[in-house]
Amino acid sequence: MPGSLIGTRKESGLHNALKFRYTGPDGETEKSMGDYVCDGLTPDGEVIEVQIGSFGPLRDKARSLAAFGPVRIIHPIIINKYIETLDIEGQVLRKRKSPRKGTEWDLFKNLLYAPELATTPGLTIELVLIDVLEQRKDDGKGSWRRKGASISDRELAGWHSSVSLSGPKDYYRFLPFTPKEEFTSGDLAKKAKIPANLAGKTLYVLMKIGIVKRIGKKGRSFLYSNFSSDD
Repeated sequence: MPGSLIGTRKESGLHNALKFRYTGPDGETEKSMGDYVCDGLTPDGEVIEVQIGSFGPLRDKARSLAAFGPVRIIHPIIINKYIETLDIEGQVLRKRKSPRKGTEWDLFKNLLYAPELATTPGLTIELVLIDVLEQRKDDGKGSWRRKGASISDRELAGWHSSVSLSGPKDYYRFLPFTPKEEFTSGDLAKKAKIPANLAGKTLYVLMKIGIVKRIGKKGRSFLYSNFSSDD
């Protein structure tokens, strides 16, 4: 059964903090629903799923859970990351703040693999803008990018705000253009102040959910336009 292994994995402190925050003190966690186990079920019957990475693994599960009632996928956007490196005995060696700051646009890196979830009836994607403490162990087993340190846990360290996306219309917040205005991926990157490759991923998702259309080319770049309400 697809749900037989779900819920048995080791969850991070961040995952657990978000799961309990959204399920609430009177809700249920690790609740069996059909072939799956959801992260939480609120007293009002809303299914809670925390998804930290790609939405691809949730494609079938989320749509199956939506048959039981409203589903809310909690997706953290890390605004600030603090890194704490420990030795193998658990003593702190050093602390620092990562120079990278996340934004709402990071959603599209992960929604790219399951854009249809944005149009699933009864399903809401909630972006939670947070700070995270990442604990690393200097054990020589991690990536060379981390100089051999492996990630041992991530914990919720601060809360900024949240954004609920309950259907295609809510994704117009990511289009800084007027209705019918023509634009390229480069124009979006410039206006949104995001990398060019992220602008491309964003437009791919927005096309898939039906609020952007490709209308031609401008030089070597594809040209896009918003769908208006009368399209």
